[in-house]
Amino acid sequence: MSTAANPVTDRSDQPGFWRAPFSRYAFRQFGYALSGLPMAVLGFCLVLPLFCAGLGLSLTLLGLPVLGLLLAVARGLGAAERLRIHTLLGEELPAPPEIVVRREGFWGRLTGRLADPAGWKAVLHQVAMLPWAILSFTLTITFFCLGWALALFPVYQWVFRRYTSWDGYRVADWRDSNGVQHVYELTAPWQIAGVCVLGLVILFLTPQLVRGLNGVNRFAARALLSAND
Repeated sequence: MSTAANPVTDRSDQPGFWRAPFSRYAFRQFGYALSGLPMAVLGFCLVLPLFCAGLGLSLTLLGLPVLGLLLAVARGLGAAERLRIHTLLGEELPAPPEIVVRREGFWGRLTGRLADPAGWKAVLHQVAMLPWAILSFTLTITFFCLGWALALFPVYQWVFRRYTSWDGYRVADWRDSNGVQHVYELTAPWQIAGVCVLGLVILFLTPQLVRGLNGVNRFAARALLSAND
């Protein structure tokens, strides 16, 4: 099934390398990576207890409705993830096929849900993607904050000299075996400029990193939460 190109994901509308850190496209990517962790934690905390409870009660008939509820919740979480991808990344993922019910009544609907491959794929997605969500969140927030902190270093470097006993930002301070104190502080203009340049490099590379991290999420969603052509 083909879908029309969305302006958010159309490569012609993606910002160039020099505009990427300041573009709406990059902040959508950041928003997707950062919002992925609470969504993944929520999904994991809902899916895992239901799975364990259903598995533990599987020797009785009580386990089947619990597993049916598990698959319904997983499908709902999968729909929320597809909506998140569409809203922040601009990619339209088709929903998986509807559940096939072959018999009338409660047990017919329940067995149809239990035999639903899309539901079990959604369960797998919620369990498997939590570690990746943690990694994506950690790398995104670390590189984003580090890049801006270093790039803006010339703006606030005077704080250390005015409000501390340091002459500049102190990167090392130790005493060797001979009792000699070694102190290294960033005070020279070339050192301050070097920190700023390093921050700019990180700042401009961060959108590429975040887009790569999000690409794994999109691949997993296409494989486990979307209809396969």
